Amino acid sequence: MFKQYGPAPVPAAGLAAALAPFGQSRMLPREAYVDPAVFEWEQHTIFSGWTCVGHAGDLAAVGAQKAIGSGPHAILLVRGDDGAVRAFANTCRHRGHELLACNATAKTRSIVCPYHSWSYRLDGTLRNAPGFSDVDGFDADEFGLTELRLVNWHGWLFVDPSGEDVEFSQHVAGLEDVVGPYRPEDLTIVARHSYELATNWKVIAENYQECYHCATIHPELSRISPPTSGENIELAGSWMGGWMSIVDDAETMSLSGKSGGVAIQGLSEHELRTVMYLVGYPNLLVSMHPDYVMTHLMTPLAVDRTHVECAWAFPKDVAAKNDFDPAYAVDFWDLTNRQDWAACESVQRGLTSPHARPGPLAPDEDGVYQFVTRVARAYAGSADPAAARR
Repeated sequence: MFKQYGPAPVPAAGLAAALAPFGQSRMLPREAYVDPAVFEWEQHTIFSGWTCVGHAGDLAAVGAQKAIGSGPHAILLVRGDDGAVRAFANTCRHRGHELLACNATAKTRSIVCPYHSWSYRLDGTLRNAPGFSDVDGFDADEFGLTELRLVNWHGWLFVDPSGEDVEFSQHVAGLEDVVGPYRPEDLTIVARHSYELATNWKVIAENYQECYHCATIHPELSRISPPTSGENIELAGSWMGGWMSIVDDAETMSLSGKSGGVAIQGLSEHELRTVMYLVGYPNLLVSMHPDYVMTHLMTPLAVDRTHVECAWAFPKDVAAKNDFDPAYAVDFWDLTNRQDWAACESVQRGLTSPHARPGPLAPDEDGVYQFVTRVARAYAGSADPAAARR
């Protein structure tokens, strides 16, 4: 279903400029941020492969169900009797009705379509089709739900709607040594904030990939983490990112620099003095601190609109304390987020000008270059979704 999509509808000269060597390149063509046709192409190509759809902890009990997305990427997540989380296309095998409304949750021992009451077991097999028991030739085995590739990686759930992306191990190649020490699967999410931004999803990711702007709009962050500190890392898979250091008299990223929790056990001295920022291409931003892990999960809604859910996870023994207050981390990043959101929305408004032209990248924006060239290669790629995502 995805193979009819060739190169993205963006100017070839603009792609060539974005793919030029660092120091000579330009940002993506303006159309990448404002043209609905480009957004539609991205949905059927970039977002047709491995994307993060949430956290396994949100489906803690057997029978827990959650609907993610709509349209071609409508997904139903279900915790089965065997304890495994599965992903199904959120469409009934009878007449196509959504099994659960987008963003709705349920906890039942079966999956029931609200239209004609077709029901399915938690593994997706058809349990009951009212009125079909005496129909000659009706084979229930032919009408199970369509299961999608899903991987639970360190507690984050990733789904490949197309079934055509690379193996997941290739998608996250080089990351185990980076993410593993923080053991995010053993942390507990204790706070969430949702934001709906009037900007393209790529503007958010590009902002996340650089601190060239930090001295200007993030005075609180800059006091704790020097904007010129750290470096980007090279990864073999689809992810990208880098680390920044924490000043000597601070413990973590907070308004005071002090931690209201405890450090994650087993981290190295380097990990205790830095924050690792990763882009789980295309839609997950992961910030790993000495004492907590924060994620931004992006859901593109339109070419100029993106939903972002920010979640903060802490060690379970810390989160279980009656007097634990995550505000030291949540308040810091909510302030920083809102500073970023204002900038990102202003960028989007500026890009709507017919006079907007792709600008050059500053020497400190090599992280942005990582992201821009990844997207540009996808735009220029073949109709093969896996190739377009590398």
